[in-house]
Amino acid sequence: MEGTIYSLIPPLVMLVLVLVTRRVLISLGVGILLGAFMLHDFSLSATLSEVWKQFYTIFYVDGALNLGNLFLLSFLLLLGITTAFMTASGGSRAFGEWAIQRVKTRKGAQAMPAVLGIIIFIDDYFNSLAIGSVARPLTDRYKVSRAKLAYLIDSTSAPITVISPISSWGAYIIGTIGTIIATNELTQFSGLEAFVKMIPMNLYVFAAILLVFLTIYRKFDIGAMKKHEQKAEYNGELVDQSKDVPGDLNNEFKDVQSGRVYHLIVPIIVLILATIVAMVITGIQGTEGNVTILEIFKNTNVNRSLFAGGLFAALSGFVLYVAQPGDKSSLGKVGLEGSKAMLPAIYILVFAWMIGAIIGELETGEFLANQFESLNINPSYLPLLVFLVSGGMAFSTGTSWGTFGIMLPIAGNIAANTDVSMFLPALAAVLAGSVFGDHCSPISDTSILSSTGAGSNHIDHVMTQLPYALISAGATAVGYMVYGMTSSAFLSLVITLLLVVLIVFAVNPKGKPSEVNESKTA
Repeated sequence: MEGTIYSLIPPLVMLVLVLVTRRVLISLGVGILLGAFMLHDFSLSATLSEVWKQFYTIFYVDGALNLGNLFLLSFLLLLGITTAFMTASGGSRAFGEWAIQRVKTRKGAQAMPAVLGIIIFIDDYFNSLAIGSVARPLTDRYKVSRAKLAYLIDSTSAPITVISPISSWGAYIIGTIGTIIATNELTQFSGLEAFVKMIPMNLYVFAAILLVFLTIYRKFDIGAMKKHEQKAEYNGELVDQSKDVPGDLNNEFKDVQSGRVYHLIVPIIVLILATIVAMVITGIQGTEGNVTILEIFKNTNVNRSLFAGGLFAALSGFVLYVAQPGDKSSLGKVGLEGSKAMLPAIYILVFAWMIGAIIGELETGEFLANQFESLNINPSYLPLLVFLVSGGMAFSTGTSWGTFGIMLPIAGNIAANTDVSMFLPALAAVLAGSVFGDHCSPISDTSILSSTGAGSNHIDHVMTQLPYALISAGATAVGYMVYGMTSSAFLSLVITLLLVVLIVFAVNPKGKPSEVNESKTA
């Protein structure tokens, strides 16, 4: 069944179950078992062996520890512990009180994580988790739902990272493009030059980021997001605690009145600086020949760097907490509660890795790519078709990077052999579609970590973000259609952004919140 239409069954079944049951672990588990059954012709013993193999290879592979995964999981635990120290010390409370004196509106509270999402462009994992820790005290104070915060984080982190050459994503993409250019013997540009020229053609990125700020300032709350925002703003219900969510630590510790803003700020600054320094060091260690900024970020070990940053951040939080006077919760309780808070995210991430690996063995991505290659394509509309196929592939597999690896060479080869003027637009459309599919997929690691950073239920995040992703994608598809007719990147971008604005103003022309039952307000 590998590489056939049947390979679509496990991800489709899993996605339907997620939508129907809203229980992500059960849905992922069914998808894992079904995929393993299909790989081994429904043999029970072979299926169980496959499931076990996919589980233990997350931690141990090829006779050695899988350090990349272990570093990332350890970073999540360390981030939970750091957050616990910031909360137990009163730093989160103090920051909330400080920020509420300076950020005067609910819109301003939402704008902060959106702006930080654009400023912090080094890595999407780091972006999602670090910004969540900083922004949550402020957005909680202004009764912004955790689902809304997760959307603000997710819809700025991957979009800004995918167009930044000095980032883990940018370095990987530039290296991949360079190989495609060399393979097709294109001499008119280098990998970096091609990447920079592709930026304005990545229409989905700009549509998604614009929609984030329009959503904030026009109060464009639609679909499930509208319900979450009404519950948060009027009833103070930031997240449905009956569901699996990262633990809320606010009520777990003794109220330390001596907490100051620096008890939150210092660990975050340490996290940022230590992670960046570690990325530079590991990048230099992995670079052969000339050491340049691009080579450093191309060869950096992101997960090891995140672990180093998390370790130093946790140590700084520990030191600040121990130095505080007065009656405090025990260190053991702080560490335990911080670790427990991250367990739901770790469970989902492990299951997502497992189903991602099984979908890979079923060659679902290869099947979609082969179907795409077999189409009789008008080169002018190659970017549009590439965008749609890449979006479907990233949605099904839950990975932008995997989609990059499959679709960039295919799109590049087709363009180089049909109409070389479509080479850069087609590659840009791959990046756009991959981020779009990632935003919609419940098994996307970036979405999982965004919901973790925001303290949101993961499926709530996926369902509330979906309408916004579809709006941005619809405008993007029209933009690529315009590009096929005009070959103008500028006009395509303008049309895309104009469509997003028109949709927002058409749905909510007054930019005011929807009516609610005032008797239910807190």
